[in-house]
Amino acid sequence: MIINGKTLAQAARKHIKEISCQQLVRQLTQTAVIIDIRESAELASGTIPGAVHIPRGVLEMQIATHPMVAGEAEPLAKLAQQDIYLYCQSGARSALAALSLQQMGFERIYSLSGGFSAWQQTL
Repeated sequence: MIINGKTLAQAARKHIKEISCQQLVRQLTQTAVIIDIRESAELASGTIPGAVHIPRGVLEMQIATHPMVAGEAEPLAKLAQQDIYLYCQSGARSALAALSLQQMGFERIYSLSGGFSAWQQTL
């Protein structure tokens, strides 16, 4: 059976944790790990304060380069101790990315429900 991307994202949401824009606002601190997984061209519309850009296509390979763990001997282990908030434009790619990071062993992963579009409408 062939499914489309929307259906795949809906299936992923059954296995991940999502966070609302209001909940994310309460989490915004200097130590929050917020990752914008949109493509570079999408950043022109703005970003969430404190977010680090790591595109979805390279997230699994480049998450260890997050500035919070720069210079750490075990960057993935250090990141795994943090709550990590992912967002894309609509919440579909971040749901898939959250599932992928869970498969890598991360447990404290959250996808922003509705993505940056919801963020813009909320604030």
